[in-house]
Order: sequence, then structure tokens, then C-alpha cells
Amino acid sequence: MSSLTYDLTLAGLSVGSAAALTGIGLIVTYRATGVLNFAHGAIAMVCAYVLRQCVVEWGWPVWLAATVTLVFLAPAIGVALERFVFRPLAVLGSDPAQTLVASIGVFVLLVGGAALLWGQGARDDAPELVSDDPWGQLAVVLVLAVGVGAVIRWTRFGRELRAVVDDRGLAVLGGIDADRVAAAGWAFGSFTAGLTGVLLAPYVRLDPYGLPLLVMEVVAVAVAARMRNLPIAVFVALAIGVGQSQLTRLHPSGWAEPLLQAVGANLFVVALLLTALALPRIGTRDALPRTATARVPTPPGAWIVAVVLFLLPLGFAGSDLHTSVQVPALGVVLLSLVVVTGRGGQISLGQAAYAGLGALFTALLSAGRFPGLPRLPELAALALSVILVAPLGLLTGWPAISRRGLALALATFAVGVGVNRFVFAQPYATSGLTLDRPAGFAGDRAYYALELALLTTALLATRALRRGRTGRALAAMRDDESGASAAGVRVPSLKLLAFVAGAALAALGGGMLSMGTRAFDPSAYDPVRSLLWFAAVVVLGADSTLGALLAAALLVGLDAGARGGVAAALIGVLAVLVGRFPGGPYEALRTAATRLRLRRRTHLTETGTRVRTRLRTADTSAAAGLAKAAKQPAPAGPAEAATKRLAPAGPAEAARERPAAAGGAPPPPGPPAPDRDSRTGGAGGKSDPAEGRPVLTAHNLHARYDGFTALAGVDLTVHPSQVTAIVGPNGAGKSTLFHCLAGTLRPSSGHIHYGEQDITHLPAHARTRLGIARTFQQLAVFPTLTVAENVQVGAEQGHIPDPAAIERTLRLFGLDGPVRSAPAAALPTGTLRRVELARALAGTPRVLLLDEPAAGLDNAEVTAMARVLRALAADGTALLVVEHDLDLVADLADVVHVMTAGRIIASGPPDHVLDTLGAKEPAT
Repeated sequence: MSSLTYDLTLAGLSVGSAAALTGIGLIVTYRATGVLNFAHGAIAMVCAYVLRQCVVEWGWPVWLAATVTLVFLAPAIGVALERFVFRPLAVLGSDPAQTLVASIGVFVLLVGGAALLWGQGARDDAPELVSDDPWGQLAVVLVLAVGVGAVIRWTRFGRELRAVVDDRGLAVLGGIDADRVAAAGWAFGSFTAGLTGVLLAPYVRLDPYGLPLLVMEVVAVAVAARMRNLPIAVFVALAIGVGQSQLTRLHPSGWAEPLLQAVGANLFVVALLLTALALPRIGTRDALPRTATARVPTPPGAWIVAVVLFLLPLGFAGSDLHTSVQVPALGVVLLSLVVVTGRGGQISLGQAAYAGLGALFTALLSAGRFPGLPRLPELAALALSVILVAPLGLLTGWPAISRRGLALALATFAVGVGVNRFVFAQPYATSGLTLDRPAGFAGDRAYYALELALLTTALLATRALRRGRTGRALAAMRDDESGASAAGVRVPSLKLLAFVAGAALAALGGGMLSMGTRAFDPSAYDPVRSLLWFAAVVVLGADSTLGALLAAALLVGLDAGARGGVAAALIGVLAVLVGRFPGGPYEALRTAATRLRLRRRTHLTETGTRVRTRLRTADTSAAAGLAKAAKQPAPAGPAEAATKRLAPAGPAEAARERPAAAGGAPPPPGPPAPDRDSRTGGAGGKSDPAEGRPVLTAHNLHARYDGFTALAGVDLTVHPSQVTAIVGPNGAGKSTLFHCLAGTLRPSSGHIHYGEQDITHLPAHARTRLGIARTFQQLAVFPTLTVAENVQVGAEQGHIPDPAAIERTLRLFGLDGPVRSAPAAALPTGTLRRVELARALAGTPRVLLLDEPAAGLDNAEVTAMARVLRALAADGTALLVVEHDLDLVADLADVVHVMTAGRIIASGPPDHVLDTLGAKEPAT
């Protein structure tokens, strides 16, 4: 027994050493560049193939082939990737999600290129670089880990590396060559990838798909080390390797036997699932770059051409039609990514799992092998499989609630790998499955017609999720989650809806694919397919249904009409360049054509020159007039005219309205509220007796960050018909207090009341629906929506059914002209401030929280905004302003609170408080 334990331990150390090499390479690359290299496994596979080519095909000595492969080729691949792929993205200021798409593109490109060069068959003659004795591999791992740790900790390069990781821009200003540091990180990471590949190739199947996936399964060791700690990565890798090897001694019996055997053989996959789902704080920035998911205008007549092309196969025969039946089915699968990624803005690298589950359930149901259900006709089985798989979308939808960016990518990838290993790869679930086509649709032509009908249904469902109120809410969530939540969008529920709808569409497409081939093929739904499909949809227009259909035709057509791997290589090239043309190839071609037209020299006659000069003069005058009009506030007049965009004012509000000065001047501030000072303390969460409206009250709020006290017992009351301002130096706790009131941050202790209701634990969108709206210091508009659609989102989420309310809001802020139809992405900062404020007010809030509303505005725009805010206060709205502009605070506020060190140290009328601050300022 001891001998068996020793032998299994040695075998586990061998596997764990290879996993540790992968973890070391991933961590070094991530620390040097901030990129999780999804192409790590593909680089390992390419190096293994090159070593085999040199030794087996060309007859080179092993030592020479290993030197060329590991010392020259592998680092050269890393340097080339850094120079031509990731450095341009860093220069362009890309976010981690964009580099993730490029990394996946490199993976797909290398996999496709390997399949194109060496074929898709498995090779079992890879040369051994070292013997199967694990001690040599373990020694290599330990030497590398100790060496890398020493370099990072005690050398100048290590200090430069840490500086680049902390703040690349600041490091460059400090004289550090960040490009050199990044290139070194990529070179070392690629070296470890190549070493992993040549060590593993003799003991596993060497093929373009299996080896990259096997290497990427062990990314769990890097995630467990939080992408930072090399000793933890090595320890976890060795522990999992030994544990997986020791589990082979178990021989359970009964119903649990296949499951336990699957776990024992895939312990790294289990670790990947646990680490990806339990550690959400790795890469939590935006889901996808907004430009990559923005809707690209469809070329004129494109849908007519698409319909004609999809109808053409009805006239085909033989193998051509047999290939064509795969296109509509794959198109339905890719439409699921349009919903999840294009419209919802969520990264999903596991859609192949849902497509495979749809195919598997359809086959089981039609064969009568699904537990507890009788045999069903094929169409009924397909429909029921969609219903069964749709709720399983929660497997990726639920983690998406608290994850974004890289963390979400890892979670969805882990789910896809887990389903593949524990369901599709298990003979007890998939052996002997065949699948017939529905009765009456056995022939290729008849079945293709059925697919077109199902594809049309999927297109209509996708269109429904891209239009109307739900479509606008999805687009708002995609563009800015925080802004969407502040507008009242139920972001968690909307994410679940996107993933559930995506799972249903993927299941429908997967069932159609298997019916087309009359069999369930697990290899058609492996995780590599997920990466390929994701890359194809993103590069051809993530929010374009036409792009999804084009991607399906491209993938099927190229693989059928050329050598395997051509489609993957092409998609990989496009994905690598996604940072250069995020709107897709059509947008790139349109931009290039526009630039070419601008470069052409036009020779005009003398008359033509005079006409052009007059037209330019007229256009300039019109543009200047439009810009001047855009900066003008709403026409001055009685306060009720300024607030008609809201529900009709009651008697109490009408009595409080203040007339504006003649000539359109800002309305003078009315008389101070009675007993102003007495209304700055806590009101116990009750309504203001004078106004009959809810009061927002904070009592004894505390908040801490990593041992730092941001709030230390803050009490605050925001009254109706009053502008309350908070001022103080940076770090005083103003933003923390603001976020606690808005619901984007939960205090460690204390209570927040809105009227009689305790809202301390309510999320931001729930507070918005109660009547608490907010704006952001950094603009939170939805750039892919028009101005009117931005305002409409706020009204819809605030349950304002009256379209006239939206129009009144647009008129109030001077947004009812041509600018209403302009995409928000193309507007200047002053206009965007008005758009954001209009969206917040469209839901008729009772409390409005403004976070530095004057940021980025000129004096005229600040004056116009102050006029609107006074009118809102006159209408009964409670306003809380966090602002650094003391002149604006003095002119606008009724009550000012001064914060420092997490406490309110002074409160009162602005003239008294600000004068006191001015007197104290020289002493401080």
C-alpha cells in the first residue's frame, strides 16, 4: 500500500509541476501587463507541435529542437504579442475587457493556425524532453518560482515591475520603460507556456483543441493565488496534482460511481469552478468595452441580401444542402450571444455548454431516456429541452450579479468546462445517443425550411429583447451599470433575464444542430467552441443580429469549403484587431472609405468655389446658433412653467413657487425657510410637518475601508424645498456619505430613513423607485442611446406612463430640439450634464442627490444649471449637493454642512459657515 501511495504521489507531483509552471507564467504575465493570458494554453500547444515537427519530421536532435523552441520561439511569440497586439491596446487606453477579447482572439488564431498546419487529428508521438521522473520537473518549477520571486523582490527590474503594475502611467512619468517591462513579462510567460506544452505532450493527446483546453483548466492555481502569490500557486498546483492522483485509488460503487470517478479525474476543473465562483474580486471592471458592444448601423439593403442568401440553399442538393442546414442552427446559437453580450454587455464564455445541453436533452427526450418523462416526438422534445435548459442559465447569470470583466469571464468559462467534463464527457450520459429529425422534415430541404422558421422565431425574440422598455434597460445596463441602477433599472434581475434568455436560445440552436447531423456529438460543444463563437460575435458586431448570421455562415462555410481551422484563424485575426475597429469590419470599412473620400482632391470651378464658401459660412452660422441655443437654459418665467414636466403641483407647492426676475435672469432666492438652523439635525426619519413630504435622514453612519475610517458617526437630514450642500477637503468622507445615501455603498453601522421607512439595506435601484434620484461626478449617461431614450429610461423605471412628462423634461433642459435624436456619445460635457439631470428628474423624484454637478461646466452652464436647481427646490424637491465650487454653494444652498475626517464639524446658513471657513483658512 505504501508503495502504491508513493507511486501515485510521484505521478501527482509530475502533473502538479506542469500546472505550477502554468500558474507561474500566468501570474508573471498578469503582474507585468494586467492581462490574463487566455492564449497561454494555445502557446503551449504550438510549442509542443513545433518540437515534434523538428524532432519527428525533420530529425533534429532533441536538445537542439528544445533550445530553438523554448529559448527562441516561445519568448519570441510573447514579445510579438506584446508589441503588435497588447501594446497598441495599452496606448489606446483600452480596458481589461478589451484586452480579454484580444487574448481570446490570439487563442482562437493559434488554435486555428495549428489545425490548418498540422491537421485536427491527435498525435501520440511527441518526443520526451525529460524522463517521467517528477523530481526533475519539480526542481525546474522550484528554481523558476524562487528565481522569479527573487527578481521581483530584490532587483531593479522587480521594482519597476511593481511600479508598472501599480500605475503604468505614473511609472512612465517616473522614467520607467513600461514597454520593456511588459515585453519581458510576456516573454517569460510564453517561455513557461512552451515548457508546459513540451512536458505534457508525451503524456496527453496532442491536438489543436485538447491540449490548450487542458492547460487552461489549471488556471485555477493562478486564481487561487489571486494572480499575485507565486508560492501559493505552486503549493496549490502540487496539492491538486497529488490529490487527483490519489483519488484514482477510490473505486466506489452504486449510483455515485460515475460522478466520483469524474471528480477524481478532473480535480483541476473542480478547483477552477470553486476559485472562479468564490473569488469575485479579480478584474471587476466593465463587462465589455462600450464601443465593442455598441450597435452598428446596418448597411442599406443588407437584410434583403441576407434573406435571399438564406433562401438560396432551398435550391441546393447533396452535400451542399447537408452543410447548409448547419447555418441557421448555429445562427440561433450565436443570437444567444447577441442577447447576453451585445445587448446585456456581459461576457459569456460558456454558451457552448447550453447549446450542448439543449442537444443532449432533445436526444434523451426523443429517445425516452430522460428520467421521469416518456418518449416525446422530436419537435416536442426540442421545445421541452429549451424550457428545461433556460433556468440553467442561472449557473452563469447568478455569478454575473456580483462579477464583471475578468471575474465574470472566468466564472462563465469555468461553468462551460465543468458541464463539458462532468456531463458531455461521461459515457453514462451520452453513449449510444442518436437523434432523428421531426416527422415530415426528414429530408434536408424540408428540415432546412423548418430551421428557417425557427430562426425567424429566434430573430423576433431577439428583436423583442432589443426594443422597447426592456431593450432600453438592457442597453443602459450595458453602457453603465451604476448609471442604470441610479435610473431605477433592476440590474441583477436584468442580468438574470439576459442569461436565461441566452441559455434558451443556445439550447434551441444546439438541438437544431444535433437534429441536422442526426446525432449528439460532444466535441461539437467543447469549451473551445465557446471561445470561438464569442470572438466571432464580438468582432462582427456584438449587438448586430445580422452580424450573428454572418458569423454562422462564415464559420460553417469556411470549415466546409477549406481546410479545418481557416474559420478559426480568420476570426482570431479579427479578434486580435478588435481594439482597432471595435464596431466590427463593416464599421472599419465605412471609416476607411470616409477617410479615403476626405483625402481626394476636388477641383471646382470658380462658381463652385463661391457656392462652397457661402454654404460653409451658412453652416458655421447655423452651428454657432445651435450651440448657443443648447447652452441656453429653459425660458425663464414663473416657477410653475419651469416645472411642468412633473406632475401638476398641489396647493402647497403652488404657494411656494417663486417668480423669476424679468428678462430671463436667474430667479432670486426666496426668503429663508423658517427656523433654518433647527432643521439641520436628525428628524428621526419622519416627514417634514411643513411640507408633508418624506425627509431623507442619516443617523450615526459609520463606514470603514481596510482599517481606514471614512465615516465616524454622521447625522444628516435633507428637507424638502431646500438645497443642502456638503463641502470639505478631499478625503473628508463626502463621497462615502453620498454613496451611502444613494445605496451604492452599505455603511458598517447606522441607519438611513426615507420618511418612516428604513432604507439602509435597500439597493440603489430600489431607492430610485422610492423617489431618491442621483447624478454622478463622472458622467453616467448611456452613450449608445439617444438623448430622448436616456430620459425615457429614467421615466420608465420611475413608472411615469405619461409620454408628455418626458417631453416636458426635455423642454425644461433645452433638449427638445434636434439634439433629442442624437446619440449621447457625440455630445459635449455641458449637454451631457443636462441629459443626466433630465434623466434623474424624469422619474419625478422627491429627493435629488447631486455629486459635483458643476464639474466640467463653464460659467454660463453653471448659472443655467443653478437656475434649474432653484426651480426644483421651489417645486418642493429636496436637493443634496456635494460640491467643491464654494461660489456655487454660497449662491445655491440653504444649509451647508462642513465635513472633515469623516465627521460633520459645522452646519448652518452658507453665509455664516463659509465666512467662518474663510476666516479659519489662513490658520490651516
